[in-house]
Amino acid sequence: QVRLEESGGGLVQAGNSLRLSCKFSGDIFGSYTMGWFRQAPGKEREFVASISRNGAYTDHADSVKGRFAVSRDNAKDILFLQMNSLEPDDTALYYCAAKFGVDLYRDPDSYGYWGQGTQVTISS
Repeated sequence: QVRLEESGGGLVQAGNSLRLSCKFSGDIFGSYTMGWFRQAPGKEREFVASISRNGAYTDHADSVKGRFAVSRDNAKDILFLQMNSLEPDDTALYYCAAKFGVDLYRDPDSYGYWGQGTQVTISS
């Protein structure tokens, strides 16, 4: 069974950086499109970024484009989210998600597997 475990969250000041990691287990990592989502208190879960199975294609939400970068290491079964120039509005619980198949998707309902999330808090 697929299992996802996020790490790397924390409390940092605005302008700083964090790198989130998501460890995948239970199947062949390279068979899954992966995504990052976030949910702030009182708001719906929103798409952050996604990456194709071999890492050749990525998609980023407009709100993070140019500041965040998704990547993956298929040899180590790990998904990453490099977050730079962090802003208070980036404060949220960040989740990684896995979807078996090829295409990139922004709809969270397209992803069948989810981690428990890692908290990111940005102070002004």
